[in-house]
Amino acid sequence: MKTLVFATNNKYKLEEIRQMLASEFIIKSLSDIGCTEELKETKRSIEGNALQKAKYVYDTYGFDCFADDTGLEVKALDGKPGFLSARFAGKNATYSDNTKKLLMLLKEANDRAAIFRTVIVLIIQNKTYYFEGIVNGEITHHEIGHVGFGYDPVFRPDGYDKTFAEMTLEEKNQISHRGKAVVALTKFLKQL
Repeated sequence: MKTLVFATNNKYKLEEIRQMLASEFIIKSLSDIGCTEELKETKRSIEGNALQKAKYVYDTYGFDCFADDTGLEVKALDGKPGFLSARFAGKNATYSDNTKKLLMLLKEANDRAAIFRTVIVLIIQNKTYYFEGIVNGEITHHEIGHVGFGYDPVFRPDGYDKTFAEMTLEEKNQISHRGKAVVALTKFLKQL
């Protein structure tokens, strides 16, 4: 089986990706390759941040790898938090801090439409490829559910009566932004 490094320290993302790709690929984490530093995200787009992380791992450690970045884009907030989703409430913000800030800013909002968008950048054999996944939905008025991470308890995808945090990992992976980007990545990898 082909081995790829997923350039993340996020155990939840790693678990999701490993579950989706386990039958086809060996997915190594940053710690598996001895990378203990926090990867920088200093670009002003999710594409830029994903590329920055993948390029660092590829150039520094020499492994074929991929990295992702995800942004929650809320219509009433002019697309924010966007590329700052993980740091919306500050540099060392927790998932809970970010969610509370989002709900506070939307307290009076009638339009709660939002888009979750993931971009995966794959660097393999010194070539770079981009894959995107998008899911439309809305932000709930309060947190619902206990599964997942990040904004999952407040994001209800269109066509569903549950938030991501109320779904099993398998249910979420079938419809999520990351799931769609991984499906595109997997289809591409199978053609190599």
